[in-house]
Amino acid sequence: MILVVGLSHRTSPLAVRESLAFSREVLADALRRMRDEAGVPEAMILSTCNRVELYGRGQQVEAAGRRLEEFLCGFHRRPLEEVAPYLYRLAGPDAVRHAFRVAASLESMVIGEPQILGQVKEAYQAAEQAGTLGSALNALRNRSLAAAKRARAETGIGQNAVSVSYVAVELARKIFGELRDKNVLLVGAGKMSELAARHLVRSGARASVLGGRTFERAEELAAALGGRAAPFESLRSELAAADIVISGTGAPGIVIRREDVEHVRSARRGRYLRPLFLIDIAVPRDIDPAAGK
Repeated sequence: MILVVGLSHRTSPLAVRESLAFSREVLADALRRMRDEAGVPEAMILSTCNRVELYGRGQQVEAAGRRLEEFLCGFHRRPLEEVAPYLYRLAGPDAVRHAFRVAASLESMVIGEPQILGQVKEAYQAAEQAGTLGSALNALRNRSLAAAKRARAETGIGQNAVSVSYVAVELARKIFGELRDKNVLLVGAGKMSELAARHLVRSGARASVLGGRTFERAEELAAALGGRAAPFESLRSELAAADIVISGTGAPGIVIRREDVEHVRSARRGRYLRPLFLIDIAVPRDIDPAAGK
């Protein structure tokens, strides 16, 4: 029987979700530990900005569900009693139906957004590579992805949909009015950051990409956006020159600290009404929540 234990933007605040998120670096180990520690023969983890969900197979629903909850909290060193109010647990047909709805973006913050389908595919691929994807979850993968594609083809659910990145760009437009010649700084070169940057560049903005562990990727993305790449060590000087900052590194902790933003404020002093718009699309968050105060 398919089991799902998780939490989403509908059941929990961002602070809780980011404390339970799985980065790419730990995902393979987490999948194997989930299989072994929770006692489920198959395991898949879907960890996005808006949800963290554990998919498994088990016969004793109550016991297996409890073990999945204990694994989730134990892996992240969070007390189960603190996390439990935000969790949901589904089994059998309810779990399958939920998987279909997630893949079709019906459970997304922006219904019809296209990113979730790719994220679901990547989650199953990670499980397959880790050796935790068995026949039951593989069947769920095939059927949920087919259902999601059919929903898009037959209902038009994605025709007028917008992504979270697009919403952020529209907010930037409201703040600045004309986006032409505005300086956009990308911190991290992930897919969501790239999508938001492409929206801005199409509106006439100039892009810079701040490199991290893989500077080559920053150079590639900067070239694709018609911009330039800069080393992470130049963060403060790049922030000082930016109008819009999009951060989505996937780092385990804060990347842009309050002190960094305060330094930028001092450097920009005297520039008439020049706002700095910070867009954090990472989970866990890249930008210190106190940076905007």
